[in-house]
Amino acid sequence: MDLMQAVKNRRSVRKLRSEPVSNDLLETVLEAGRWAPSWANTQCWKFVVVQDPLMRGKVAETISPGNPGTDALKNAPVIIAICGELERAGYKKGVAMTDKGDWYMFDTALAAQNMMLAAYSLGLGTVAIGSFDASKVADLLELPSNARVVLLLPLGYPAEEPTAPRRKELTEIVSYDRY
Repeated sequence: MDLMQAVKNRRSVRKLRSEPVSNDLLETVLEAGRWAPSWANTQCWKFVVVQDPLMRGKVAETISPGNPGTDALKNAPVIIAICGELERAGYKKGVAMTDKGDWYMFDTALAAQNMMLAAYSLGLGTVAIGSFDASKVADLLELPSNARVVLLLPLGYPAEEPTAPRRKELTEIVSYDRY
């Protein structure tokens, strides 16, 4: 699959079938995350793969009420919790190197995008879920104190084919030499 085709056609799939995803496909998605760029190659991400039905149910209970990704989170055969280790990305010798502080959010987002594109290329659906009780998920997954759950990525076979939302034209979002 052509990269630009994947970029333009990947959609947030909020309805997934419960059909299992093979370990080979899952590993390919995880491998795509592993190869994402990161600040000074710190690779501050950790991916917690949740496949146990009981644990998936507990994780799904943490989603914010009314979240449109609820169905995907409840039905996906796999949930990948994308986590970031604190004070690694964006730091040098324990000191934040920019006014943006800790870069774990940036780096985990890069990994998540790689994973979503890889999933799409394999015929799988995903939706990035950020509105959930992260502290409850961290407790469920037994995260260490130096890590945060950034997003939940339900992964499975699509039960719908969402259409593309309107995208702004380049003239609306690009400027040259000055804002």
